[in-house]
Amino acid sequence: MTSTDTSTAWRTRDDLRNIAIVAHVDHGKTTLVDAMLHQSGTFRENQDVANRVMDSMDLEREKGITILAKHTSVRAPATDERDEVLITIVDTPGHADFGGEVERALTMVDGIVLLVDAAEGPLPQTRFVLRKAMSMRAPGAAATQAAGVEATHLPMILVINKIDRPDARPAEVVDEVFELLFDLDVPEDAIDFPIVYTNAKAGTASLAADEPGTDLAPLFETILGTIPAPSYDAEAPLQALVTNLDASPYLGRLALCRVHNGTIRKGQQVAWIAEGGVTTRVKVVELFATEGLERVGVDSVGPGGICAVAGIDEVMIGDTLGDPEDPRALPAIRIDEPTLAMTIGINTSPLSGRSGDKVTARVLKDRLDRELVGNVALRVSPTERPDAWEVKGRGELQLAILVEQMRREGFELTVGKPQVIPQEIDGVRHEPLERVTVDVPEEHSGTVTQLVAERRGIMVAMTNHGTGWIRAEYHAPTRGLIGFRTEFLTATRGTGVLNRSFEEYVPWMGEVRTRASGSLVADRLGPATSFALQNLSDRGVMFVKPGEEVYEGMIVGENARGEDMDINVTKEKKLNNIRSATGEELVRLTPPKVMALEQCLEWIRGDECVEVTPDAVRLRKVELDQVQRAREAKRAKHDG
Repeated sequence: MTSTDTSTAWRTRDDLRNIAIVAHVDHGKTTLVDAMLHQSGTFRENQDVANRVMDSMDLEREKGITILAKHTSVRAPATDERDEVLITIVDTPGHADFGGEVERALTMVDGIVLLVDAAEGPLPQTRFVLRKAMSMRAPGAAATQAAGVEATHLPMILVINKIDRPDARPAEVVDEVFELLFDLDVPEDAIDFPIVYTNAKAGTASLAADEPGTDLAPLFETILGTIPAPSYDAEAPLQALVTNLDASPYLGRLALCRVHNGTIRKGQQVAWIAEGGVTTRVKVVELFATEGLERVGVDSVGPGGICAVAGIDEVMIGDTLGDPEDPRALPAIRIDEPTLAMTIGINTSPLSGRSGDKVTARVLKDRLDRELVGNVALRVSPTERPDAWEVKGRGELQLAILVEQMRREGFELTVGKPQVIPQEIDGVRHEPLERVTVDVPEEHSGTVTQLVAERRGIMVAMTNHGTGWIRAEYHAPTRGLIGFRTEFLTATRGTGVLNRSFEEYVPWMGEVRTRASGSLVADRLGPATSFALQNLSDRGVMFVKPGEEVYEGMIVGENARGEDMDINVTKEKKLNNIRSATGEELVRLTPPKVMALEQCLEWIRGDECVEVTPDAVRLRKVELDQVQRAREAKRAKHDG
């Protein structure tokens, strides 16, 4: 370890760099990390390595997105000017719904690599992560203050990726990033940052857009020259912040820590400072550091290092590990409050228990409590029902991912419609507002603008790059955007691209138009028949196929009209002993509309919910009995 004085007590570790790669979804973060791992010698030349190796969850590979922030490390080899440097890289999610992972990851690092697509440019998540990075100080910012320099934000490197795209426009994208920084009102020194142009898929980087690169050496050198080495107080006691949690089948809960000051050693006694300042003396049973993709046992980890600590069963994110003789707590991790809530309860339909093995309220509550341990952006609160809980998160995708994970674990659930979480600010009711960015062909721009306006959206910018596509930005309430994606894709015939992220809280914006179509609801239990589905095909779009089991209150289709309709999809053709000329005709049915879990959550209304089992996702009414539903509708009409 090489140390350099910045003041009497402050030192820096020149053999370490900690960075986070942040970007909008699908701009190539994980692909770039793959290339950095390959070119740093982490893998053998003949080693078989999967693409996007950092996306280790099944859902991440299926959906092509990063859900959990994960870190790895690469070694920059020694040169004549410097020694070998260990670079710890944190790969963060690109979707705004998983912003809690980004906020937590930024507390581990001393700088960021902002990745932007050379054709798409900055998008909503780019704005979100930039705003967070510019509002956070690096863990060792006190050292720069001691040297007389005010550190108000994380240092940044701009990487323009996918420069090989035929529609790449790197110069314009760089200008857009500058405009975004000015729009965020960042400090003057934040405007001065290096720019690297990369093709992550080919593993090349260059310092000029018109000069093709041969490898990622320019990127590595830019990281070492721009991102500051971790700094620490040589006279301070041990301080390590728990930034994430993991689990081992042999060692139990693992606390992933960033060591701010001091050195943590295997077998030593440390002070575990929990929320509220409660201090407990515990032993570090095992200590691990990350080498490439592997965790390796080590004897000690010094300041600036990121490690995994075993032996503290009840440790939580935001806790501090300190010196038992002089325990000093670090500031807890601050996470933005959730903006969306939905109810998750046990499956109460007539078909419950047929495919899942986790169907009781106790097991469901235990699972939600376990999720809270590692997911800092979620909140769980009780409801009036003992078998259902209100789960709050950042967006529909985050909540849908949680439900999908539980479904694959064998749970059977009833999931309600997502609802926004209002706030009282100065005695006025406020609701979350989102920034919506759409890329659509020019011929659909008017239709999309009309759809957004119906949901209380306001256009704030429109750009036409002359390629036949336009980019429009809107401000719209989150409440109005629930269920908008399906309508948007229908209006643009599947060609439009929609991105959104939370912007701010604004005063309540009034009533918002909901789904225009009604529901076709089954009125009895039994299998759906071809005869009934053929006769009912004119009523709307069906969600079920012949032979599929239905029950009273289950939604089996979308009504072409605005009201709900109870129908019998189990009706069979009456048979007799008279031969008919048309009796043996083949029934040709339109294939049913199949919706994914996220689409189902967007589609339902307030009196509807989604039944989720390992084998099926079904739509249903909250109240299954049609007589009771009719009474409630009549009462609501009379009261209204």
